[in-house]
Amino acid sequence: MQVSVEKTSELSRKMTVSLPEEMIQEKMDIRFKSLAREIKVDGFRPGKVPVRVVKKMHGERVRGEVMGDLIQSTYVEALQKEQINPAGYPHIDSANKEEGFEYTAEFEVYPEISLEGISGLQIKKLVATVEQADQDAMVAKLREQKKEWTEVEGSAEKGDRVTVSFSGVCEGENFTDGKVEDYVVEIGAGKMIPGFEGELIGLTAGTDKSFELTFPEEYGNEKLAGKSATFDIKVSKVEHASLPEIDGDFIKAYGVEDGSLSSFNADVKANMERELVLALKDKLKNAVMDALYETLQIAIPNVLVDEEIKNVRKPYEANAKQQGLKVEDLDLPKEMFEAQAKRRVALGLILGEIIRENDIKVDDAKVKSTIEDMASSYERPEDVLEWYYADESRLNEVKQMVLEDQTVDWVVAQARVSEETVNFNDAMEKQQQ
Repeated sequence: MQVSVEKTSELSRKMTVSLPEEMIQEKMDIRFKSLAREIKVDGFRPGKVPVRVVKKMHGERVRGEVMGDLIQSTYVEALQKEQINPAGYPHIDSANKEEGFEYTAEFEVYPEISLEGISGLQIKKLVATVEQADQDAMVAKLREQKKEWTEVEGSAEKGDRVTVSFSGVCEGENFTDGKVEDYVVEIGAGKMIPGFEGELIGLTAGTDKSFELTFPEEYGNEKLAGKSATFDIKVSKVEHASLPEIDGDFIKAYGVEDGSLSSFNADVKANMERELVLALKDKLKNAVMDALYETLQIAIPNVLVDEEIKNVRKPYEANAKQQGLKVEDLDLPKEMFEAQAKRRVALGLILGEIIRENDIKVDDAKVKSTIEDMASSYERPEDVLEWYYADESRLNEVKQMVLEDQTVDWVVAQARVSEETVNFNDAMEKQQQ
């Protein structure tokens, strides 16, 4: 077997493998002898068919099968011989020669990654605490979640809930498919287009009103974006919200069994602090990933990017199927996901090199504590723990997550880290974004 490798671009390779006729004939003879014992031919007893007859009947097919097998086995052997690590599957072309057989395999290889720039990484670490004002605001949100609505005879005010029936016309065309019946609008919630909720202020049950509004330029429906429309509405009900008292029943509804205010406040603060820790950890991880991606510029194999684009598209395709849409009708061009896919692939390769070069091993104790943290919010945490450890694939998902966290910790230890103090809301808002 003769092997030659040509570098066609930074990551592209063209490997030519030549196989002698003797190797092919040797493999074919073995296959012919096996077939002679298996096939049935009129005029010959089973297992007694001469090899020359088998060659005449199946020679071309056997040669094709043998060459296919040889490509598979010698391709791997040639890669090992040349110490090449391919990224993805090759494109193979083959051709017979006067003596023997030759094929070419075109593929991409993994890039060489230098980690020298890690010690110079500049990483900003956000720091925040839960203050009393943050806790008070959270309690206000919890009260808001339990608010009750009472129908009133007076006019609607900001914060009230109004039930309306309405129709909309734009450029002479009704775009509400007739009339929308019994639609509930909370004034001030910002769920309708700008100006709509404000038009409801001062109205009472039984009131009719017509008004004109302009849809935002960035509105999701292109036919309406930036255009004026006339709305005709009729109010059928106005409701006023009342917030619950923070009493024993209210507190128990949020899982605090003793119903005491002190326990409730302690529970609220503990939950906020737990969420804050996760948010700050995630922001630090994102900061590390941003720094790695921007600093360690590497060539990325196209074949890996194409494969990752398929992975990024999957949630969109699954969502389309759930809505009864055909995937082929979706307008999801490759370019829409390319930047995200390139980032994922690059970071995967960089993190893999960090793990390999520094021999970072997953910490089983951290795996267990991570699962325990995830299980702590369930009624029977021990069942959750058992669920993860009962299935190797589920456990491996957590192990990969922990290994990535350990790698991020390693990078942070090498980098130049500066701290920035932010308030609770800013930390959580950035997390949500």
